[in-house]
Amino acid sequence: MNEDALPLGPQDRPAQGTVAPLSGGAMLRAAREAAGVHIGALAVTLRVPVKKLEALEADRFDLLPDLVFVRALAASVCRNLNIDSHLVLARMPQTDSPHLRTDESGINVSFRSSASGSGSMFWDQISKPHVLVGFALLIGALIWAFVVYSGRSPIAASDKAEVVAAPAPGAVAAPLAASASPAAPLAPASESAAPVMVAGSGATSGTLVFKSHGASWVEVVDGTGVVQLRKMLTQGENVGVSGAMPLAVVIGRSDVTEVEVHGKPFDLTPLARDNVARFEVKQ
Repeated sequence: MNEDALPLGPQDRPAQGTVAPLSGGAMLRAAREAAGVHIGALAVTLRVPVKKLEALEADRFDLLPDLVFVRALAASVCRNLNIDSHLVLARMPQTDSPHLRTDESGINVSFRSSASGSGSMFWDQISKPHVLVGFALLIGALIWAFVVYSGRSPIAASDKAEVVAAPAPGAVAAPLAASASPAAPLAPASESAAPVMVAGSGATSGTLVFKSHGASWVEVVDGTGVVQLRKMLTQGENVGVSGAMPLAVVIGRSDVTEVEVHGKPFDLTPLARDNVARFEVKQ
């Protein structure tokens, strides 16, 4: 029977001054120091972190992955120091069913505390070269898409609206499309240079008739590009305009301007954008 397994009585206790047997970890440390090997040099030779060797020599097996790992590391240290591993392993914790590790907690895994494990693993993953290249390509694609999109000129919704003007007696209904002439200003103050004023023919009747109830900017350009009317209407002023179809019209203040097309009132409300109305009389 193994006497170490029996409880010691007073008569069995070692006499005063007797040295207690060393633990497995203490035996490894004593052997390493006797051989004059620094723990850092041993860690490099075995390719394990110094923290794991320190935990092994201090018998802090709770800081190591499991008992299989503890015994394997102890055996490796014994082989390196040329000492009998049986004596050391006999004072190491025993395992009932040793098995091979299939996860990532092998002997060469870097030591990390449980508090910093998840963050370190995440950083190790994103710092891999192929992951960094993927991030760089994604950022480049986003920048390229932003540059291409920012270089496109948005089309105003008012430029796409279409209405139908009231037809003249005996004429086919004339569609009016809201489309600004390239030379048509929104208002006189928006031009870098004041546009040339064209007072029109001076008639008060025609295809288009404008009646102003306040100061309002009006421009009419015919289908050949000739400016038939471009002026600031005063309160109470009536102006008639005709010309080659289609007639492109811009009204600076639609709230104080009435329009007749072929003698019929024409509603500017659906066309007004920021109190500016744009449309075409096609026939």
